[in-house]
Amino acid sequence: MTKAPSYPHDLFTDESLIDSTGHYRAMRALGPVVWSVAHEMYVLPRYADVRTALADAETFCSGKGVGLSPLFNEKAAGRNLLMTDGALHLKLRKLFAQDLTPRRLRRVQEQVDEQALRVADDVVRKRDIDAVADLARALPLTIVPDLIGWPEDGREHLLTWAGATFDLLGPMNARAQCAAPQAQEMFAFAAQTAEEGRMLPDSVGAAVVEAARRGEIEPDRASALLVGYLAPSLDTTISALGAAFWLFSQHPDQWQALRADPSLVPNAFNEVVRLSSPIRTFSRVTTRDVIIDGISVPEGARLMLHYAAANRDETQFPDPDAFDVRRPNAGEHLGFGFGPHGCAGQGLARMEAHALLEALISRVERWELHEATPNLNNIISGWASLAMTLHPAEGAAMQLVGTDTAAEGER
Repeated sequence: MTKAPSYPHDLFTDESLIDSTGHYRAMRALGPVVWSVAHEMYVLPRYADVRTALADAETFCSGKGVGLSPLFNEKAAGRNLLMTDGALHLKLRKLFAQDLTPRRLRRVQEQVDEQALRVADDVVRKRDIDAVADLARALPLTIVPDLIGWPEDGREHLLTWAGATFDLLGPMNARAQCAAPQAQEMFAFAAQTAEEGRMLPDSVGAAVVEAARRGEIEPDRASALLVGYLAPSLDTTISALGAAFWLFSQHPDQWQALRADPSLVPNAFNEVVRLSSPIRTFSRVTTRDVIIDGISVPEGARLMLHYAAANRDETQFPDPDAFDVRRPNAGEHLGFGFGPHGCAGQGLARMEAHALLEALISRVERWELHEATPNLNNIISGWASLAMTLHPAEGAAMQLVGTDTAAEGER
């Protein structure tokens, strides 16, 4: 057996987070398994190996934590959907799955579509916008808290809290240490809300709290479940949408291709998720000695499954750094995970993204980017702000809902 080659660089410095593709390419070139000197764990950077590991939850377990910090994993392991395995994972996932099936999500489809149209009309009126604050956050911050049943009085902190939980899932660097108090606030608020039964009725959260009251899950697990679903449902969707608007500003030909053929919207969103990988990486622990493409990894080893590196693997995605809304296999990305731990909320994320893109393609001719500020987070990749000018499509004013212009057009 061969020993895993070493990679010396810290993948979570500001510079690495801003420009990661060189690191991804270098790790893939080194081999199927790389030893990260900076983070003292193995890394899987290639598509086939990451996908295989995600599919084999018995060998690559989540129950010992999926973060990169031993301290955080010790505290969080076994408490939420991300960090459980086997029968317990299936039991907890069922609490969410019953409200997130395609049939049940159709209940919110009309609300999502209407909200998408309102948001699209608003930004076309404004023209000069922040595509993150005005567009990417608009639907998730409305739809997700309602679906989960998060109380109105706790929503003003959600973005800060959610981002902090993802920083803590990374290495215990200065960024994670600064995030710790904010993450603790979110967990404390969720615990108090669950204990007081203040989740909105007929919501996913209310079902979780009720299950705890019936003794089906431990009471202290209810709050961890709520946070473990809410944070990813917000940040991953916001990250992907922000990436979409940045990509379309940089590749106007791809926006025109989408406008010419709106049926490409689902594939275009898959390509955005592949290229941007909203979640960079999670980790797993081996439950036995395992051989990965000739490299021996011992039982009990922690491996970083690097989704972002895998999604740029040239052996799976030819010309991987190109943005192509027609890419034939864009849907094979690992941006929403894969296997037993595949993202439970990806159906909702797709619904929101498709609705917003479909509303915008008939209203926006061109995206003109002025300034882009990256969001530096250990796990979530994305933009903090995107200052843009939207150039409306011909006849876009006639589509605006509830305006004098629309009324005049009807007359």
